[in-house]
Amino acid sequence: MYKVDLPVEQSLEKAVERRRSAETARKARIFNTRLRVMGLDLDALNQQVQEKKHQQNMEIQRGNAFDKLGEYHDKALLQQDIDEREKRAALHTDLTKYWASHQREEDSHDADLKCGLKGAFRITIPEGELGPASMKIFQGEGIGEEQRRREQMKKTDRDLRAQKEDNEKMHMGDKHREMLVSKELVHQDLRGVQQNALEGECKKAVRIALDNYNQALAAERAEKLKEQHRQEERENLAEMQHTRTSDMMTECAEAAKREVEGGRPPRVLVDKWKGMSPEQLSDIHREREEQSLEKQRQRDAEKIQDSAWELQLLKLSREAEEQERRAEELRREKRTQTDLYNMQLAREQQAYQEYLNKKLYTNKPSKEYFYQFNTGSR
Repeated sequence: MYKVDLPVEQSLEKAVERRRSAETARKARIFNTRLRVMGLDLDALNQQVQEKKHQQNMEIQRGNAFDKLGEYHDKALLQQDIDEREKRAALHTDLTKYWASHQREEDSHDADLKCGLKGAFRITIPEGELGPASMKIFQGEGIGEEQRRREQMKKTDRDLRAQKEDNEKMHMGDKHREMLVSKELVHQDLRGVQQNALEGECKKAVRIALDNYNQALAAERAEKLKEQHRQEERENLAEMQHTRTSDMMTECAEAAKREVEGGRPPRVLVDKWKGMSPEQLSDIHREREEQSLEKQRQRDAEKIQDSAWELQLLKLSREAEEQERRAEELRREKRTQTDLYNMQLAREQQAYQEYLNKKLYTNKPSKEYFYQFNTGSR
């Protein structure tokens, strides 16, 4: 077997180096007490902010570059359009000048036919030597042209006269229709005026009849009011006479009493009662004095009862204060016993801690003991 030293791939070395760098950075970040306690990687955050700002600046610059490129393209297209128009205008001008100087109608071979032999090309070759290709006017070509032109002119005149007559007839028909429409409108206006006049007369007659009816009703109502006033005056006079001669005005005491059957006392008529007698007044005063004495006895009994209730409440409040004082003394004794018990527990706990710290746990761990932990980030 042959021993071959194969070269190590550069990509593997770079990958291993990249992982080692990432692991070292991760250890530094994890084992940094300040960053671990605070919970933030300020360097990473600042780097992200810088990258975001750089990206935004690049986007703004790219947008400005695209805008400038668009403006340049727009200006180039506009200039190209202007140049194209100027080129077309110059070409048209040159073409017009060429037509005017080199392709005039007078210089053509048909100038003798189109321009009436003015400026025509002169043939110096005898006609006997010319062939069929040199023929311009053939025999029989212009026969009847004048007659045809005259017939065409006559036909044109006839067509024009027919159109003129049709227009006149149409105009007359329009005028006739307008006249009929105007007559119809006049008739409608006359009918409207007549109807308005008839309606006015009818309204006038109705208004006159309504006025007459209202006047009759007013006269009837006035007569009824007068009769009502006279009737009220008669009734008032009769009532005054009856009141003047009644028992109320004469002050008759017997009129206020009404006899009742069955041996019962007479009934008093309220509307005719003139007041009480002295005997009735004395009975009322005596009854009122008895009621006041009874009310005074009730007030005295209530005062005695209230005094008894106040004594009872005072006694109950004293007993409650005595019970509260006893309960407070019991609570104070219990709190004192609890404090003594807690002091005893504290002394026992302190003694136990001294035993643990001074006698039991005497072998303290060194730095090498703690260095064996957290040696990797995974």
